[in-house]
Amino acid sequence: MPTIELHPAQRDELDTLENLMQFYMYDFSEWLPLKLADHGFFSIQPKLDYWRHPGTQPFLIRVDDELAGFVTVDTETQMAGAEHNIGYFFLTRRFRGQGVAQFVVSTLLSRLPGQWQIFHIDANLPARRFWTGLIPALSGGEFTRQQREVDGYPCTFYGLRTPFSVA
Repeated sequence: MPTIELHPAQRDELDTLENLMQFYMYDFSEWLPLKLADHGFFSIQPKLDYWRHPGTQPFLIRVDDELAGFVTVDTETQMAGAEHNIGYFFLTRRFRGQGVAQFVVSTLLSRLPGQWQIFHIDANLPARRFWTGLIPALSGGEFTRQQREVDGYPCTFYGLRTPFSVA
């Protein structure tokens, strides 16, 4: 079993988060009409205000001390009563399907008790399969599910409360 670490990103690691956003956008270009700019990168505005917002908690993911991705928890919620939202979640393809993402999510949910909102764009089939299997397992079946649109794209929103016993 690999050693998986989830640690809060520090100010001097914000450039690393910005760099990883390019890979996040690359993955999302399969489901959203995202375009590369002439310089060869996705044209995204720097997210420094987002990273530094008091309600945003960015984390870097390392597997066996190798950078493997990132996840953010923020307060940008749409479900009534939700306190925490997974804003971005990116894991390099090499580490997918090995239990790393499940570890990251269960760790976040146990570290940050309260009402959670987790959502995915429905067109993102890997995310849909991941969350459809994980949310019921982690919550013991105690969750809500809603269909909503975000920026015109159908999405599935899950609501759940922690703490609960994480298996």
